[in-house]
Amino acid sequence: MDFYTLTIDFGSPACDELLRLRDQILRKPLGLEFTAEDIAEEYKDIHLVCYDLAMNMKGGLLLSPKDKGQIKMRQVAVSEDIQRQGIGALLVEKSEEIALEQGFKKMVLSARDTAVPFYKKLGYKKVGAAFEEVGIKHFKMEKTLK
Repeated sequence: MDFYTLTIDFGSPACDELLRLRDQILRKPLGLEFTAEDIAEEYKDIHLVCYDLAMNMKGGLLLSPKDKGQIKMRQVAVSEDIQRQGIGALLVEKSEEIALEQGFKKMVLSARDTAVPFYKKLGYKKVGAAFEEVGIKHFKMEKTLK
């Protein structure tokens, strides 16, 4: 199956669809919900999505610009029916391209403990000790972009 990525506008129907996907994959399993404040803060983020050729959204993520040439990848979500088929890697690689095009030198992220091996395969390194976020063990990870 072929897939493609594209950036979408905050507040668009596609953005709403990505929010539903992120909620289903990342929030509901933890008993969490997005607040209006959470969503409102995302207006400044880059929203990257992945579709199959039938225009079914299969994944997405957010990129939040930070200072000192850094951008944070967050809220990476892939539909359960297609996990472990390369969609996550495709999204990460595309997000790195976008970050470089916009002048960022380093990608940072907070990885759930279970996702650390995935990010390591893509060249990310753990930085510092584990910490808890949304009730789950996480690690800060980063990659210098080239």
